[in-house]
Amino acid sequence: MQFNGKTFLVVGTGKSGVAATTLLLKTGAAVIVLEGNSSLSREEILSRFPEGLDFQLVTGEPGEDITDSIDIAVISPGVPVDSPLVLKLEEKGKPVWGEVELAYACGKGKVFAITGTNGKTTTTALAGEIMKTYFDDVYVVGNIGLPYTEYAADMTEDSVVVAEISSFQLETIHTFKPEASAILNITPDHLDRHHTMECYVNTKACIAKNQKPGSICVLNYEDSYLRKIAGSINADVFWFSSGHILEQGIWLEDGDIIYCGRDRERIKICSIHDMKLLGKHNYENVMAAAALAIHAGVPMDCIRKAIKEFNAVEHRIEFVREADGVKYYNDSKGTNPDAAIKAVEAMVTKTVVIGGGYDKQASYDEWIASFGDKVKCLVLIGATADKIAAAALEAGFKNIIKASSLEEAVKISSSEAEEGEAVLLSPACASWGMFKNYEERGRKFKEYVNRLPAKRQE
Repeated sequence: MQFNGKTFLVVGTGKSGVAATTLLLKTGAAVIVLEGNSSLSREEILSRFPEGLDFQLVTGEPGEDITDSIDIAVISPGVPVDSPLVLKLEEKGKPVWGEVELAYACGKGKVFAITGTNGKTTTTALAGEIMKTYFDDVYVVGNIGLPYTEYAADMTEDSVVVAEISSFQLETIHTFKPEASAILNITPDHLDRHHTMECYVNTKACIAKNQKPGSICVLNYEDSYLRKIAGSINADVFWFSSGHILEQGIWLEDGDIIYCGRDRERIKICSIHDMKLLGKHNYENVMAAAALAIHAGVPMDCIRKAIKEFNAVEHRIEFVREADGVKYYNDSKGTNPDAAIKAVEAMVTKTVVIGGGYDKQASYDEWIASFGDKVKCLVLIGATADKIAAAALEAGFKNIIKASSLEEAVKISSSEAEEGEAVLLSPACASWGMFKNYEERGRKFKEYVNRLPAKRQE
């Protein structure tokens, strides 16, 4: 799409803002870039952009002359839709887009979109690998860390786009219409942003709002929220289940993942014992990715091969090292209690858990209840340490140790874990306040684990 004669306001100068600005300039648009942090120098901000881009940079609060002069605003996912700036723009009748809407307007090809509270990155990465076995031009983009806007200009009608879409990104879609979509699960998360579960659920459902019958929306039958909203989805619903045998869909039966389409022929996709992924939540991720690939027309042999060869993504129950008989796992991507529950369930031995971080106003009761006899010690860091400790004590779990840093938490965990046991970083909280993001937290955890000295000679 060309935007000659249009003026865009791009809000934010992170990866998303830089990619959006670059794409818009390619389409012929005039661009004003807004950085709300006025303490940053122009040199520092401009260093984030490729050289030679011709745009106007504004810092701090934009004046009326700016908000009146633009045609469309593109906001970064970190900008709340109820922020004063966005509300002002909407009052003036200015359309507010996000990265996904902009990329969809400029890109081409068939889009397969994935959202959910947990499992998005693994499912997106796996679906991308499956698609690559059969299609020549595949893009894996979105919340997975590769801005959709960065690649939109290169896409053709033959492109296949697999996109991880967060709830923040779904708040600002208007025409975005995937060929097929998937909502993996919905559990309480980001309530500091969405405020209510009803709002959060409705935002997740937006991934399918423009789909029509004939396209599909893949849903998890085990999720009560998804069963409730299934009737309001215009696309054809395709279920997957880890706990029920379905008349039509994909399900887990006696360790096998089974597919049954409209012709009612049961086909075994693979056995869970053939996979490198660990845990029931990952079997669900596999089912969702397979459903999207089947709808895309990928042959079953290609799907099987990709599933069997796929490794866990970084920071999601990622094996780091075994030292003195103790296995260390990095689940830094477990940024909410439900994700952390799945990580605990995936452990097969006694485990020391490192948790805590930024407070997203979540409840930790169900996470602690999942410990059972498996979690022997809870090492807490960050702003939520006291809140989690109080919840644990209330539930009768008393082996709690607080640490002042992640490095100290690793050292404590190493001394608490015995041969044959595990140490799991699965914080149940966001990383903000201590780290830039969960990736940095995970990398630091691996660094500290790999520095641990052997307590005994091998």
